[in-house]
Parts: sequence; structure tokens; C-alpha cells
Amino acid sequence: MRRKVRGKYYKSNTKREKEGQAGHSMALFPFCKTPTGPVRVTRIQLVLYCFLLSLIIYFLYGREAAAGVKPSHPIFNAMGKDRGGVITDMMVVKAAVPQTPVETPWGAPLVWGDTRNSAWRRAKLSQHGIRTGLLVLMVGTYSHFMRRFLSSAETHFLPGQMVTYYILTDSPHSLDPPVKLGPERELKVVPIAELPGWERLAYRRMALVSDAIRDQIGSEVEYVFCADIDQEFVAPVGEEILGDLVATLHPELYGMPRNTFPYEIEEASSACVDDDEGDYYYTSELYGGLVSEMYRMSRACSMLIFQDQANGVVARGLEESYLNRYLIDHRPTCVLSPEYSWWDSALAADVPVQRLVSLGRQCESYDKQTREERRC
Repeated sequence: MRRKVRGKYYKSNTKREKEGQAGHSMALFPFCKTPTGPVRVTRIQLVLYCFLLSLIIYFLYGREAAAGVKPSHPIFNAMGKDRGGVITDMMVVKAAVPQTPVETPWGAPLVWGDTRNSAWRRAKLSQHGIRTGLLVLMVGTYSHFMRRFLSSAETHFLPGQMVTYYILTDSPHSLDPPVKLGPERELKVVPIAELPGWERLAYRRMALVSDAIRDQIGSEVEYVFCADIDQEFVAPVGEEILGDLVATLHPELYGMPRNTFPYEIEEASSACVDDDEGDYYYTSELYGGLVSEMYRMSRACSMLIFQDQANGVVARGLEESYLNRYLIDHRPTCVLSPEYSWWDSALAADVPVQRLVSLGRQCESYDKQTREERRC
């Protein structure tokens, strides 16, 4: 476009600017030519090129990361999901989750042992004479874990407090010679009928706990905690764990999306959990509370288990499925972090301190020789 100014013609500023932009583009991209002339690269094209390059890099890196992920815990096999895909998704979610939240969505404390709140609770409760029971089942081959469990509990479980160990066992003679206990600590044996097979034990455990609390424990202690015997205390577990109803977060599912929790999904089961239910997934390795609350929970769970057994229904997580169902309907007043139930696993949460370690779960990943060396 030309316009006349004082008898002369000049190119308009608009055309000059366009020619300047074209020249600038050619200076940046001298190689962008075709037989018919130079190719003009617009800003939109540059943005698109960068976006496409970023996508290519992202997908190439994502494939390499997925290929390097280790297989998951067997719990995910029961979920019927592809292990690689599940792990990759969950690892991404984990990175975005705060490591030490100190409260649940409903306002209960989420306990980490070294926080200021835990220190305050220990200082406050240590001034009171509280008697607590620690109940374990020792049946069959699990008897060889007993001495390690008791020795570690003597060192780390509620040090300085009055503790009674209740050993529900079908082989009382395996406790000879007795483990030497400290002051204000005692051990009581509760004989039970022989229960061969893990599944049978898992189905009977809640009923055995309920009966023991009703017949003996309820009149002797204020709090009682149930723990799997194939564990070892490796750091202090103090008064910060005490509460009306206490549950422990599953270390491999802490921080994971809700759809990865292995809740019972069969509608015929009394342990069934709907898609819109559940805040956390809790482990059956350690749980407890006031004896009245523990009796109420263990009795309710045992009745549901027997009801399903009569109908030929088997929950996918056995006892743990019913525990989680109950804790959805009756939210715990105190939730213990994965510090209080941990084992070495590719999916286990990173915790500041490991306090109670599951030897049994850890041994599942060892070969035969390693199991023998570590007395699994």
C-alpha cells in the first residue's frame, strides 16, 4: 500500500512492519525455505512446536520410569489390577502427598512419634499409672517369633508404664523358659484350642479377642492393643498411641488414591465397602484402644465373620476386611502413622522413624536361604 506525502510516495508503516517481521523470522530460521521461497514461522507455530517436543520427551521419560518400577506387594494381585500400571500411578500420587499431616479429615490426631503433640501427650500421660494390655496370638510355627517380640516390647513398648502381655496360644510349653520381664510388667498365658492354617486363625482371631476381653482382660487393664506376633519393636512406642479407638495406617497404601484400597467389593459380604466410602486403609498388624471399645469392635467383627462363613462368603482381606468395614462406620479417635507398622517394600511409605516392623511381611520377599539366615 502506498500513500502520497508532499508529492512523494512512501510505503505505509504497516507494510514496513510486516516486511521487518518477515526478515526477522528468516534471520532466526534461515533453513526454513522451499523452492517457492522462505517459510514464515508465526508465534503460534513456535508454541505448537515446543508443545509437541515437550509431549515427546514426557512420554519417552514416562516409559523408562514405568519399566524401572519393581513389582508390587501381593495384595494388589487380589485386586485384579495390572501391577505396573498401579504402581506408576500411585508413585505419582505419593510424591504430592504431605509426609506428616498431624490430623485426619474428621479431626482425630494422626500420630507421628517425634512431633511436639506426641511429646506433649507422653509427658501428660506418663504421670498417670495406666495399665495396658498387649495381646498376641501364638499358634503353630509362629511360636519362634515370641522371644524376639517380647524382648523388643520390653525395650520399646510403653517404657515405664504397667504392661501385661496376654499370649493366646495352643502351645503354652513353647514359652519355657519364661522371658525375663522388667518391673511393672507381667505375662499371662491364655490357652486356646489348636488352630492350624492361617485362614482359620484369621477368621477366629476377632472371636478370641472378644472372649479374652470379656472373660479376663476387661477387668485387669484400661487399654488393650492387638498385635501380630511376627513383628519387632525397633524404636520407642509411647503413650502417644493411647486413645479410645486406635487404628494404624497400612504402610503400602498410605498416600495412595482411594481406588487402590483393597476393600471388600462383593455385595454378599458383610465387609463390603461402597465406592464412596472409606478415608484410609488400615492394617491389622496393630490396633487397640479402651477395653470397652475393643470388646465392642471385636465382637461386632466376629459376628459378621461368622455370618459370612455360614453363607459361604470369604472376604478378600479376611480379618482385615472386617476391621476396615468397622472403622468406616466407627471412625477411630486416634490414627497411628505408618511408623507404627512398617516393612521393607517398594511401596512402603517413607517414614521419619520405623517403630514397629513386620518380620512376617518382610520375609515374604526373601528367598529360602535368606529366610533361614534371618530366622523368618
